[in-house]
Amino acid sequence: MNLSEMEQQLLSRIASIPAYDTEAAEQAARHSDQLTKPPGSLGKLEEMACRLAGIGGKLWPDLSRRAVIVMAGDHGVCEEGVSAFPSAVTPQMVMNFLSGGAAVNVLARQANADVVCVDIGVASELSHPELVSRKVVYGTANMAIGPAMSRQEVLEAVLTGIDIVDEQVKRGVSLFATGEMGIGNTTASAAIAAVLGGLSPDAAVGRGTGIGDDKLAHKIDVVRRAIDVNRPDPGDPLEVLAKVGGAEIAGLVGVIIGAAANRCPVVIDGYISSAAALVASRLAADSLPYMIASHLSHEQGHGRLLQAIGLSPLIHLEMRLGEGTGAVLCFHLIDAALRLMQEMATFDSAGVSKA
Repeated sequence: MNLSEMEQQLLSRIASIPAYDTEAAEQAARHSDQLTKPPGSLGKLEEMACRLAGIGGKLWPDLSRRAVIVMAGDHGVCEEGVSAFPSAVTPQMVMNFLSGGAAVNVLARQANADVVCVDIGVASELSHPELVSRKVVYGTANMAIGPAMSRQEVLEAVLTGIDIVDEQVKRGVSLFATGEMGIGNTTASAAIAAVLGGLSPDAAVGRGTGIGDDKLAHKIDVVRRAIDVNRPDPGDPLEVLAKVGGAEIAGLVGVIIGAAANRCPVVIDGYISSAAALVASRLAADSLPYMIASHLSHEQGHGRLLQAIGLSPLIHLEMRLGEGTGAVLCFHLIDAALRLMQEMATFDSAGVSKA
């Protein structure tokens, strides 16, 4: 498939995103107001239930089959020494996901969710029966000296993310979470946040894997250099992804668009996932109602990044692990929101006087 065909395919999938069902959301709100509680007293749980009705177009969607899509890719910018960990950790952690030993695996088991691990850009050969091998690049190029990827590679990665969601929907999955693994990806995410979100490099760059003050100052300089060298056009989100992004971030853009196109809620994890969400919202504005922000990461630019997208996080646990951990935790809140709506008595059924 040539570049033009790939762009047309992406535009076609974006155009297929169904409109958010405001009538279903309003019906959910009316039902919520009849439950034995003061109106609005369940806060974001009530808001969540209404959002889920609007997303699914009915009361109440079955979200019992769920999956966290963990996209994995390496980053050439690690050559600049921006991380506390070497790039070799990326493939090692992928194997940890596949053996069920990572934090996201533990939380996914608790939430009855599948972990779908995708090699979309790891810089080494990986083999495992549970690995979804859809490699687009063997790691990105060093964005501090030139573009991280070509436009064609970015499109392939985005379309791959959409394909992965389509495959999971055919298996019955109706609720998605975004996860990622890639040493150096907070650097790429900070560059995306700076270009598309209007943050300064000083505000966008955080400590990632836990770097000290000197390395933090260096990381800020690397992001600033990457933007100066590549001059990505903020009016072209695909160009921003190509010049200062990552394969796993592009893959997550596809996951978000694919979830929206399939009328499925997609729970956004931390800083890296939110960078993907920002790109997705700029490419496909109709995908925004399908996004649920899970948590406020401890990464310093995350709050402003969420504001740039227009999302409000559900929880704040000072997490900064990634992998999809915060997103999977919020599956429990989604379950709680739906159960409250389905199982609480109404004022009439309980014989309780309504103010």
